[in-house]
Amino acid sequence: MQDMFSGRASDLKQKSAPLAARMRPQSFEEFVGQGHVIGKGRAFRQAIEADKLPSAILWGPPGSGKTTLASIIAKTTHSFFSPVSAVSAGVADLRKVMDEAGKRLGLTSQRTVLFIDEIHRFNKAQQDAVLPYVEDGTVTLIGATTENPSFEVISPLLSRCQVIILHPLGDDEIRTILQRAIGDSEKGIGMLGLVVDENALDWLVSIADHDARQGLNFLEAAANATAPDEHNRRRLTLAILEDVVGHRALKYDKSGDAHYDTISALHKTMRGSDPDAALYWLGRMIEAGEDPLYIARRLIRFATEDVGMADPQALVVAMAAQQAVHFVGMPEAKLALAELVVYLATAPKSNSLYAAYANVQADIARSSSEPVPLHLRNAVTNLMKEAGYGKGYKYAHQYEGHFVRQQNLPDSLKNRRYYHPSEEGFERGVRQRLLSWWPERFGNDKKQS
Repeated sequence: MQDMFSGRASDLKQKSAPLAARMRPQSFEEFVGQGHVIGKGRAFRQAIEADKLPSAILWGPPGSGKTTLASIIAKTTHSFFSPVSAVSAGVADLRKVMDEAGKRLGLTSQRTVLFIDEIHRFNKAQQDAVLPYVEDGTVTLIGATTENPSFEVISPLLSRCQVIILHPLGDDEIRTILQRAIGDSEKGIGMLGLVVDENALDWLVSIADHDARQGLNFLEAAANATAPDEHNRRRLTLAILEDVVGHRALKYDKSGDAHYDTISALHKTMRGSDPDAALYWLGRMIEAGEDPLYIARRLIRFATEDVGMADPQALVVAMAAQQAVHFVGMPEAKLALAELVVYLATAPKSNSLYAAYANVQADIARSSSEPVPLHLRNAVTNLMKEAGYGKGYKYAHQYEGHFVRQQNLPDSLKNRRYYHPSEEGFERGVRQRLLSWWPERFGNDKKQS
């Protein structure tokens, strides 16, 4: 009697589950995407089908199939599937799973796939608790993470796992998944007789944002909001879909990989002098709610690191934008940041300051603290004068062109070169002046572009 009721409860739970859960693939053949990992003939799939499953970390964006793939792997290898969420599970929960896995292995010889969703949320102690059971084979670990496992998973655990990188699903793959749900009368929404306008389907694919779960959730909500006609058919139009979905949240974690990846994209597209791409990545950060002062700080760094002396005005514009963010606030300051990004992207570029200071740092780190040459010291007291402070110093303004040659570095570094001006923008003029003052030092410089 209990089995009958539990089976009926399971059926009801499946029928009432969200569309994304009902449409979850049950085999490699049903799985859409990730062909580079589980396509026929791929090494990882062959290992699974040969029942030689390694512990693995599945690293990929939301909706790329990490949980589904872990479930299929357990089913294919006839292993017990034990899912744990790193958001809610503690060390005690893990030990309970391990004890059960050990008993199961001893009594029935069935292995356990321990699936830890969002493993990056486990602290070191929690990950340490898993390690010995992975080492002795009590469980096969499959961890899922949206964050770089190199930073989020402890080295001993990571070294015992194969890292599998999952890619965002492409538009064609999302379309296939949505069309499959529309036509499936058993697990999908085929019983609703839904007809989706082509432009509505195109937009649905777009707003799914490479996330199958998100696309199916939007589809289900829109289908339920579409009234049937006299023939009991439902027509999903773009207007209905826009009304149901409203404003979608952008995928962006201000402390995760998306944060660092997007600022990297902004920095590199500005360095590449591409204002359109730079504006796009700036917009991605702003519209996702990134701290505008963080963006301003990074743009100030860019003004000195990548534009530098090629256009010293870049730093002035950057500081003005930072002040605008402070004074005006958001959303008005968006345009100040956009103006700065375009200015920096289109400015001449030079990293000569960045390289020069890096060389200074290296010399300071590997040499002793050289005393300041006596002629460069101020003779504030008679004792200092008697000690030779300021003796032999040449006051530049007393010489023609307000310039005079003299040694300004310590003896051990007197011929050291740090600054190599480029031929870009304002810095070209700087280079010409230095060449006229110090021909023996700057005359051999190769022209930089």
